[in-house]
Amino acid sequence: MTSSAGVRQSEHASSGQHWKWSFVAAMASYIDAGSIVAGSVALSVWVQAYGLTDSTVGLLGALSSNAISAGVGALVGGYICDRYGRKKIYAYDLLLYMFGTLWLIFAVDTWMLFVGYILVGLAVGADIPASWSLITEFSPARKRGKLGGLSQVMWSLGPIVTLALGLALQPLGMLGMRLLFASLFVAALITWWMRHGIGESARWEQETTDTGPVKWGAALRPLLTGKGLRLSLMLIGMYGIWNLFAGTNGFYTPYLLKAFGSQSDAASVGLQCLYFLLVAVFTVLVFMPFNDRFNRRLMLALSTVIQAGGMLLLAVLPLNFGTALGYIVAIGIGGGFGAQHFFQIWSGELFPTKLRSTAQGLMFAVVRIGLGFWSFFVPIITATGFQTLAYILTAFIVISGVIGVIWGPKTEGLTLEEIEQEQGWAR
Repeated sequence: MTSSAGVRQSEHASSGQHWKWSFVAAMASYIDAGSIVAGSVALSVWVQAYGLTDSTVGLLGALSSNAISAGVGALVGGYICDRYGRKKIYAYDLLLYMFGTLWLIFAVDTWMLFVGYILVGLAVGADIPASWSLITEFSPARKRGKLGGLSQVMWSLGPIVTLALGLALQPLGMLGMRLLFASLFVAALITWWMRHGIGESARWEQETTDTGPVKWGAALRPLLTGKGLRLSLMLIGMYGIWNLFAGTNGFYTPYLLKAFGSQSDAASVGLQCLYFLLVAVFTVLVFMPFNDRFNRRLMLALSTVIQAGGMLLLAVLPLNFGTALGYIVAIGIGGGFGAQHFFQIWSGELFPTKLRSTAQGLMFAVVRIGLGFWSFFVPIITATGFQTLAYILTAFIVISGVIGVIWGPKTEGLTLEEIEQEQGWAR
C-alpha cells in the first residue's frame, strides 16, 4: 500500500484543485462522447452523400470511436499508463485525435471516414483509462464518486454541445458536418494545452518506486486469473451488456427514428439532446451527492427499472413522437446514476495502482470491441422490425442491472488502500 507524502498531498489538496484536476481529466469523456454523437448526427448526411449501404453503415459503426478502434486504443493505452505513467498518454493521444478529426473534416470519400474514425477511436480509447485512473488516485475517499461523476457530466455535455451545433449546422449539409467535427478539433486542442499543467499520479510514482514499472505479461496475468478475472468478468458483464444498449442508442437513434419513426432530422437530434441533458442533470442531482454515502447497488437497481421501462415503450407502442419522448425521458433519468457511472468508479477502485489502467483498458477494450461486432448487425436486425431490436435492448438493460446489483462491491466511502486490503491485493 502507498503512504507517501505525495499521495497525502494530492488527497488533501484544496477542493478547488481537485475540481480543476477532475475537469481537465474529464474532458476525455467530453471528447469521446462528442465524437460518437457527431457521427450519429452526420450519419444521415453521409448515407446520402456517399450512398452508404446498411452493411457499410454497420461497419463504420463497428470500427468507429464508438466501438472497436476505441477498444484497441484503451487496451494499448491502459498498459502504457501503468508502464510509463498516466501523464505519458496526455502528451500524445490528443495529437492523434486531432489528426483523425482532420480526416473527417476534409473527407471526400467513404474510405476517409473510416481512416478518420479509426484514428479518433484509438486516441479516445487510450485517453479513458489515463483520465479515469488519475481521478481515482488523487480523489479523497469520500469524494471519489462525486469527482468521478464529473466525467459523466462531461460525457453528457459533449453530446449536448455537439447536438446543438448539429441542429444549427444541419441546413448546411456536408459543410455543416465538417464544421461539427472542426468544433471537436478545437476542443481537443484546448484540452491538450490545459493538460500541460497536470502532474503525474503520486500513487503511480510511489508504486513504481517501490516495485518498478509493470511489464505487459505481469500486468495481464493477474487480470486473467483468480480474483482479477472474477472482478473483470463482473464489470465487463455489467457494463458491456448495458453498453450494447447505450451504444446503439448513442450512434443510431437519430438515424433509426428518422428511418422508422418518420421523425424529422431536427426532432430526432433534439430528442437525443434531451436525453444527454437529463443524464447530466440527474448525475448532478442524484449520483454525485449520494453515491459516496448510500448503497450503490440500490441506486443501480432503480436505474435499471427506469431504463428498462423506457426501452419497453419502443417495443410495445407505435413509434411516434410521443413514444420517443417517453423513451428519452426514462432512459435519460435512469442514465444519470446507472451502469456507466458505476463501471467508471468500480473499475478504478477494485484494482491496485500498478494494474489499474491496464485493467480499465482491458475491460473497456472488450466492451467496445463487443459493441463493434454488435453494431455491425444492428441495421440488419432493424430491417426485420424495430420492435425486435427494442425487446433485445430491454433484455440487455435488465441483464446488466442484475449482474451489478447481485455482484457489485460495497466500496462507498473506503480509501483505495482499504479496498485493496479487502480485495486481497495488498502486499
